[in-house]
This record gives sequence, C-alpha cells and structure tokens, in this order.
Amino acid sequence: MQDARFQTVLAEQRYPLLFVTLSGSHLYGFSSPNSDYDLRGVHVLPVREVIGLQEGKETIDFIKMYGRLEIDLATHDIRKFLKLLLGKNGNALECIYSPLVVVTSPEHEELKALAMRCVTRYYAYHYLGFANSQIKLYRKENPHRIKPLLYIYRVILTGLHLMRTGQLEPNLVRLNEVFKLSYIPDLIARKQAGAERSLLEGADLDFHEAEVARLLGELEASLERSVLPSEPDPQIYDALNDLLIRLRLRSV
Repeated sequence: MQDARFQTVLAEQRYPLLFVTLSGSHLYGFSSPNSDYDLRGVHVLPVREVIGLQEGKETIDFIKMYGRLEIDLATHDIRKFLKLLLGKNGNALECIYSPLVVVTSPEHEELKALAMRCVTRYYAYHYLGFANSQIKLYRKENPHRIKPLLYIYRVILTGLHLMRTGQLEPNLVRLNEVFKLSYIPDLIARKQAGAERSLLEGADLDFHEAEVARLLGELEASLERSVLPSEPDPQIYDALNDLLIRLRLRSV
C-alpha cells in the first residue's frame, strides 16, 4: 500500500524494518472513512543493542496524528516476534499474512513460507482469550456500540475458521461468506454509516449475547476436532532460528 502519510511515519523509525502490514478495521473488512490506521510489523535490532549493556527496544509503539486521523505503528524485534509466533499468538500470525502490505522484504516472504508450520490447534486459546477480553470491554460500555461487537465476531470466526480448515482469514466479510450469519452485513453497514446508527438497543442486545455465547461454545469444541496438529513441525524451530541468526548477523 502506498500512502505518503505511511512513508512519513516509516522514515522516522530508527531500526531496519523486516515488514509492516496494515491491521485493525482495514484488515477486518469494516473500516470507515475516519478509521485510524493500525500498522504492525517487525524491526531488527543491531547486535550491539542485543548483547551490549544498552539494550534496544524489543517493542516500539509510534503514533503520529494527521489532523484527527491517527496512524499507530507498533513493531517487535524479530526475536520477540518469533517467540510470539511460537507461543500461539494469533496477532503475530495475522500480521505476517495481512494482504495489506506497506513494507516487505525477501525475509518477510521467507517468514510467510514458514509461519503456518508453527500453527497448532492450541492457537484456539489465543482466539478464545482475545474474544473474552473483547467481550469484557464491550459489556463495560453503556450504551453498547456496534464496533466492539464486530471485533468480537471477527475474533471468534477467525479462530473457528482456523480450527476447522487450517486456513487464516481475518476479514469478517470473507469469513461470513463461509459462516453466512445474516446479521453481519447489517452490523457492518450500520458501523460504517456513522455514530447515529452505531448503537445497539433492546432485543438486539439479548440476541447478540446469545449469538456470541453460541459461537464461543463452537470455538471451544472445535479445539478437540481441529484439522490442525497438536505440535508444531519439529523442524520449524531450526528454520526460524536460522532466519533470526542471519538477520542479526547482517546488522553487525
């Protein structure tokens, strides 16, 4: 994706970037004209800031405002990022495979070829935990907004689809081509229409509470019936370690 505002943010980064992709509502398929941009990626710390006394930042969160529009760039050092990937972190997985690519490299392509070999049925715990945290945030609001509800559905359906098919799909519109939930298109349309239609009331609240509970139950059950293996490919650790060492040595 080419955007002059992105390039301004990227130019201010201190460390080399392995890749940067777009996440958030743009990736999930329900962005609005005023939606902020959530950029996610990986940077590579130089050797001296890994083995020396002055350690570099493993995680960097950089925010820049353009009028009322926020661009949030968050990156992890490659070693931390690989540990997240091996630790069943769905956010890391989605970051790698986002089709909305801002910065890429040959090593990003290499990582895309490797990452799915890390994925096991226990990635379901990431999506269950993420969904429950989103549900807590949603329930704290009064009145309830559609946007947090869409995030809940997106998380659950991404996890459910991954367990059933072994394929990653973070876009709610495309997910619903599979799940065919009649209320999803209406929720997206209302969210994108603006604040006046973005609230839930009355019977809608009870209906969506029941639907979320039903889908969460399906996600929990899918863990045991998943097409995914119980363990990562045993050779993936060596492959990722080799990638890490090559990138680190390049920064000497």
